[in-house]
Amino acid sequence: MKRNVIVGQSGGPTAAINSSLAGVYRTAKDRGAQKVYGMLHGVQGLLEERYIDLSDHIKTELDAELLKRTPAAFLGSCRYKLPEIHENREVYDKIFAILEKLDIEAFIYIGGNDSMDTIKKLSDYAIITGFSTRFIGCPKTIDNDLALTDHTPGYGSAAKYIGTSMKEIIRDGFCLEHEKGIVTIVEIMGRNAGWLTGSAALSMGEDCEGPDLIYLPEIEFDLHSFSAKVKALVEKKTSIVVAVSEGIRTADGTYVCELGNSIDFVDAFGHKQLSGTASYLASFIAGEIGCKTRAIELSTLQRSASHAASRVDILEAYQVGGAAVKAADEGDSGKMVVLQRLSDDPYQCGTEVKDVHKIANDEKLVPREWVNEEGTYVTNEFISYVKPLIQGDVSPVMVDGIPRHLLTPTELSYR
Repeated sequence: MKRNVIVGQSGGPTAAINSSLAGVYRTAKDRGAQKVYGMLHGVQGLLEERYIDLSDHIKTELDAELLKRTPAAFLGSCRYKLPEIHENREVYDKIFAILEKLDIEAFIYIGGNDSMDTIKKLSDYAIITGFSTRFIGCPKTIDNDLALTDHTPGYGSAAKYIGTSMKEIIRDGFCLEHEKGIVTIVEIMGRNAGWLTGSAALSMGEDCEGPDLIYLPEIEFDLHSFSAKVKALVEKKTSIVVAVSEGIRTADGTYVCELGNSIDFVDAFGHKQLSGTASYLASFIAGEIGCKTRAIELSTLQRSASHAASRVDILEAYQVGGAAVKAADEGDSGKMVVLQRLSDDPYQCGTEVKDVHKIANDEKLVPREWVNEEGTYVTNEFISYVKPLIQGDVSPVMVDGIPRHLLTPTELSYR
């Protein structure tokens, strides 16, 4: 590489997203990039000319190792939707003027579905205008819903955290005895895809039965059938634990969380902010059965728990970051790096690039055959798919008993 690279992070952060950033930085430097810039708050920040030189922050090998172990987006993130090219060319002209000023050879964007939409639009505009910068998407999402890739960096660590937390919640439920039993509803992220919720089944083993019920958003949710199943279970067991996706919906398409509260916030991509599913169901079951209930919302914990990160996930995140730079350096543009599983035993996975136009704005859902007939649990095929992705640990760098992270850039943390 003879010119400069710029990298940004977009969408919901993960415990592995900064490992991809480290992979981009190291590979770009190794391939001769003069400077590696980081956009602050993604393309939204770039439009305001907010960026940093990453060499001011990654000065040593220890810094690079700390970055891999630092959760959330080191550069800051955004949920900014680029307009269609025909709707507002001025936005594109501004972005490309900034890229030209910085002498950018490769633009790498780390993110999920909406981020790949950004790569698609920018690469299309480069073709229209004859601009030489190459645009490559680097996959990231705990939702694991990107098309054409076996899985996405960030998912394995989130699944590991969910499986671990569910096991601890299940054990906690048997500690205190309640006359009519106790029902715990655990709400897990996942608007349309149930990959995260299904990973609750990882808690099942010789020392744990796993959750009693698992409800994914791909399957229509029936409130009365749910109540009947819980009631039957309470008659047999003292403690019931149920995993539900935040995005489960009734037959008419209503989100269960909307049954209790209206949803006011909608982001730039038209996504409703979902919250309160577990709380509503816990209240509903308490009223129906009269037992003690608890609602637990894992929320941001499932995507920021770097202390429980999967070694496989961290290594693959670094790998796809490097592969994105390599692809750009070799002339690719309008592409996304994908992970291709080569074997399960032993687990092996490689990378290649795919046309981002076939990925952006598409969603990979959990196959129906990976959910039982009743729609209340995942199958062994699902568990076999996810288990290799949660293997191994990444030891935190401990200082005074607490994990050390790479210091957040002051440009990001202060106004």
